[in-house]
Amino acid sequence: MLDNMTIEHSAHHTESLAAKRSGPGLLIFRTPMTLVYRDPWAWRRCVEMSGYGAATSRKIPPAIQNVCEEVSEQLKVRTEPKDWEQFRVRRIVNHTDRPLLVSGLGVPHRARLQSAHILITLADIGRRPDGVIEQARKLFLFTDREAAVVQHVLKGWTNKQIALAMTITEQTVKEHIKHIMQKTGTKTRTGVLLQVLR
Repeated sequence: MLDNMTIEHSAHHTESLAAKRSGPGLLIFRTPMTLVYRDPWAWRRCVEMSGYGAATSRKIPPAIQNVCEEVSEQLKVRTEPKDWEQFRVRRIVNHTDRPLLVSGLGVPHRARLQSAHILITLADIGRRPDGVIEQARKLFLFTDREAAVVQHVLKGWTNKQIALAMTITEQTVKEHIKHIMQKTGTKTRTGVLLQVLR
């Protein structure tokens, strides 16, 4: 039989382990954009992404707002729970030296959209060392141009931003991304980043 001291120590140890974990973190919103739950790990990442020092700030980072807005739009057409069994909104968010995978899931309400919920998970997908592009170039046999495109994709840039930076057309960027996806065996930009950063 455990005494109270052992139970207290065990609970404290469990909380300590939970606080040290590296994700995934969880945020829950009620539509439209009302935060109803935040775990400490996820909230620390939100504070870091927002650039605010005070953990009491209620500011949701734009990257997470964008995922929530996209899930909200999908909730208008994906109105049954089974519609969300194979569907997620996923984005790679780069902040500081740790890229995050932000994943959004809708939990529809049968009667009204305002009662639906949005679950957002945040997970570290690895650190971005200086040599990640060079490693990816060797592993996937990227050309110099493809490696440059991947480097810009890691920053979260759009095709238009990449085209301007590289002084090429958006169509050329799309062609590079198509070849990059073929070489990495993926079908999305998120998939490419997961392969490059693993």
